[in-house]
Formats: sequence, structure tokens, C-alpha cells
Amino acid sequence: MRAWRSGMLASAVAVLAGCAGDTLQRPPPRSTEAIEAEIAALMPATLANRAAWASDLQLVLAALKIEPSDANVCAVLAVTEQESTFRADPAVPNLAKISRDEIFKRADDAGVPALAVRLALQLNSPDGRSWDDRIDAVKTERELSVIYEQFIDQVPLGKRLLAGYNPVRTGGPMQVSIAYAQAHARAKPYPFPVRESLRNEIFTRRGGLYFGTAHLLDYAAPYGNEMIYRFADFNAGHYASRNAAFQQAVGVASGRTLDLDGDLVLPGTGGNSPPGQTEAAVRSLAGSLGLDAREIRRELERGEGPGFERDALYNKVFALAEQRAGKRLARAVLPHIVLHSPKITRQLTTEWFARRVDERYQRCLRKAAS
Repeated sequence: MRAWRSGMLASAVAVLAGCAGDTLQRPPPRSTEAIEAEIAALMPATLANRAAWASDLQLVLAALKIEPSDANVCAVLAVTEQESTFRADPAVPNLAKISRDEIFKRADDAGVPALAVRLALQLNSPDGRSWDDRIDAVKTERELSVIYEQFIDQVPLGKRLLAGYNPVRTGGPMQVSIAYAQAHARAKPYPFPVRESLRNEIFTRRGGLYFGTAHLLDYAAPYGNEMIYRFADFNAGHYASRNAAFQQAVGVASGRTLDLDGDLVLPGTGGNSPPGQTEAAVRSLAGSLGLDAREIRRELERGEGPGFERDALYNKVFALAEQRAGKRLARAVLPHIVLHSPKITRQLTTEWFARRVDERYQRCLRKAAS
């Protein structure tokens, strides 16, 4: 009995000692001030208002419940530097021409004569200037977005041309998609005060950081451990890197050459629409996969969301491809997409964007380590 008690006492002491050891090894929680100081230290030394950026990013990470680790902070800073060089509402070259071209293109699509559009643009806007003069003076996407919203609201022709369609589709310091931001806010209410509208929040420092950080980090991406694949997904859309890897596996399994663009079904198709090249290649494997055309279409459509990597189609394709290749294939691949936008004046790709941001990210990590 004495021996049993001694053993129990020794076990209890060991457990307590182990707990004490764990407590001693666990670092104390960092204060808000310490987190902000660490974030500020990772920003460019030439940035005048680093403290304000650091404060907002700390609040954003806390609101999204994202760990303010060096990796997460550096990822956000790398995208922000690439997209805007830390300007909440960056100027866009030739924005007046871009905006006019968009209006006249919409008019042409709607069958509205160009002369009618020119006359509408000569009308006075709420600030006394003509719409044309205001467009001439526009420098940033926020300014242009406001003009469009007012034009839609106050000019009958504006309603016809642009109702429900503000051509400014990205904005803010991280150039996040406004459609994404609005969808995110519906799923997870925006935690900060809205001064004018949710759309305008995107063009502020805090709002732009919030929605940009959410788009970059606030989703599960178990298919690629390297941050570069999140950078690619930020540019091409969530899960694009996973889907491009799946397309690569389909190509290996089927012997076909596929575009690795991350689109598993043709955009805008459904029902009995003809298959795109990826779907056609998968259908050619139907016998080996044990799936019919309807099942293949249904599972490919799940590629637009999370969890596709757990589906039967995904795993059967990879098993078949790896058997034929004789090696394990990557579960994440940089998509091969040429970027198209009125703001882009030279040929750029998603891969270029991801690698460019990753260079900034790696520099930031080295700075944190030093």
C-alpha cells in the first residue's frame, strides 16, 4: 500500500512538473501595442503612416480571428505593397479614358446612340460640374465609383445603362473584388462602422485591409502548404491552384493537354450544356472512374467551393494519374491565366503575380527573422 501511494505521489509530482514545464514554455500573450509594433517594423521604412496601417491591420486580424504571425502579416503586407504600395485609394493611370470607354461600350450593347450618351454626360451633376468634367478629373477608383453611383441614381439614361452594374469592380489597398467583399459581408457581418456604404468601405485603409485579408487568408486551403498558392488564388479566385493541379492530373491520366486555368466546367454553363476541355477529358476516363457523365458534371461543379479535394472524382483521378505517372503528383499548381483588365497595359499572368508577391513575402519573412 505504501509502495502504491509512493508511486501515485511520484506520478502526481511528475504530472504537475510537466504542467509547470508547459506553462513555463508557453510564451505570454502579446499585447495589442506589441503586435502593432511588430507589424509596423515589417513595413517599408519609407512609409510615413506605418502606425496607422499597423493599428488597422491588427484590428483586422483580431476581427477575423487570424493569428498575427509573421507569415500571415507578411502575406497581407506583400499583397498590399504589390497592389497599391500602401495607398488606400491608389490613383489609376488613364482612368478617365477607361471609364468613358466602359460607358460607351455599355451604350453600344444596349443599342443607345453615342450621341445620346454624350448629351447625357453634358448635364450638370450634384456638385455643379458636368458629368463629363467630373470624369475628366477622376484619379482614383473610389472617385469613379461615386460618380457612377450618382449617375445611375440621377440620370435616366444612367439607370438604363448602368443600373445594378457599377463598372468599378475592384478597389482599395489590396485591390479586392467588390463582389467578393459584399458576399463576405453577407456571410460574416462587417465588424467596423460603415461611414457611407459597404462599397465605399473597400476604398478605405481599414475596410480594404479587412476584405483583402479575408480573401487572402479567411478560408481553408489544405491543398498547398506554401503561401504562393494563396497569392495565386487571391488573383485567380479561391481554389484555383487546387483546380489547376487537378487539371494537370486529368491531363496525365487522359493523355490530353489541358489549359491549367482552374475552371473545371465552362463558366456560365449548366444542365445539358456541352462539356469544356477539362470535363471532356474526365468523361474520357469514365470507365476507369466508374462514374457517368451526369455524376462527373455534378462533382466538377463542386470544384468552385471547398472540399472538392475530398470527393470521389478528385481522388480517383489522382490515383489513376499517379499510377500512370509512377510518382506522386502535386496537389497545388500555379494556374496559367493571362490577366485581362483595362488597367493592365502589358501582358501579365497569374503566375507572374503570385511569384512577384512571393518575392515580397520572402523578403518580409527574412526581415522578421532578423
